[in-house]
Amino acid sequence: MIFRKERKEVAKIMRRLYKRGLTTASGGNVSFKNKEGYIFITASQTDKACIKPEEIIVFDNKLNNLTPDLKPSMEYNMHFMIYEGRPDISAVVHSHPLFASTFAVLGMKINTTLTGEARYILGEIEEIDYSLMGTTTLAEICACKMKNADAGIMKNHGAITLGSSLFEAYDRMEVLELTANINYNILTLNKEISVGLNSIEVSEIDKLKNK
Repeated sequence: MIFRKERKEVAKIMRRLYKRGLTTASGGNVSFKNKEGYIFITASQTDKACIKPEEIIVFDNKLNNLTPDLKPSMEYNMHFMIYEGRPDISAVVHSHPLFASTFAVLGMKINTTLTGEARYILGEIEEIDYSLMGTTTLAEICACKMKNADAGIMKNHGAITLGSSLFEAYDRMEVLELTANINYNILTLNKEISVGLNSIEVSEIDKLKNK
């Protein structure tokens, strides 16, 4: 099997997303771009709970499918366009976590200044307008919105995170869902969502992150 190492890592992250309850058996997609510009992405119509390396598609650096027996995820163009606009990243994770998706459906902002970890790992979460899944329009909107963000929620759809590695992109998705859960709990307890770090504390974290 060609590119066993890369495909094994992508499959492992996809299974981890399912195991952590961050997506459904048929939902979400993960991709990785190596130094040579080859892209590895989860195939469509696969069980994400037990996806295998053989079910990860390989695209060369000219976006030719080297595994034509596999059908790409319907969101593959979204991944391609994000990579084009973000040469600094190597991984994209798209999934449908419960709490982050709830905020996406409501069109509500997720406050990342509630904890230092959330602010440091996520920064500001981008809010991405709705468009039909799998379309070029959605891919273009996501690519545009994610040029200056590492985490986003997609209106009436789900969430997306980026990273310089597969682990970083996955970690951001996990922290995004935890942060959305904290936001939800605060609202449920009838507290002000504005609680959290003050502007000076946020500025200190932003400076630390940008060093």
